[in-house]
Amino acid sequence: MLSYALLFLIVAIIAGVLGFGFIAGTAAMVAKVLFVVFLVLFLFSLLGGGRSRKL
Repeated sequence: MLSYALLFLIVAIIAGVLGFGFIAGTAAMVAKVLFVVFLVLFLFSLLGGGRSRKL
C-alpha cells in the first residue's frame, strides 16, 4: 500500500510540473489517503502483533 502511495505521489509531482493541476491535486489527495490508511494499519499491526494466543 505504501508503494501505491509513492506511485501516486510521483504521478502528482510529474503532473504538477507538466501543468495538469486537476490531475496533480487528485493524485496528491489519493496519495495522502493511502498513506494515512497505511499508517493506521501499521499501528494496528504493531500494537496487535505483540499479542499471542495461548491454547
